[in-house]
Amino acid sequence: MEKQKNGVGRRKEAVTRVFISKGSGNITVNDKNYKEYFSLVYLQNQVELPLKVAQLSDKLDVKINAAGGGIKGQAEAAKLGIGRALVEMNPELRPALKAAGILKRDPRSVERKKFGHKKARRSFQFSKR
Repeated sequence: MEKQKNGVGRRKEAVTRVFISKGSGNITVNDKNYKEYFSLVYLQNQVELPLKVAQLSDKLDVKINAAGGGIKGQAEAAKLGIGRALVEMNPELRPALKAAGILKRDPRSVERKKFGHKKARRSFQFSKR
């Protein structure tokens, strides 16, 4: 393993840059502890998941720069970024991470609003008379 690897994760409008280095298991997001930044437990689990699958939770430090989107999108983008950085660090982890669905980019995003409609698909109320 080398000194530092990085990966980029995206989800909806959120983009995260992830930097992984040897350490004691600290995870920081925008210079805050990840448990402070992601206050909901299931979002904390999303961020931890790639490290748990790779069984490297206490051996690596993770630094995440998150921007754009909401808190859930940022957590899922961080999950993808950590997974990509782990594969860059050690390609043998790829099958395990892939089986857990960590390396798959979620393509879903907000559909654009169409003209003549109130939202993407919702029309204005129709009045017959």
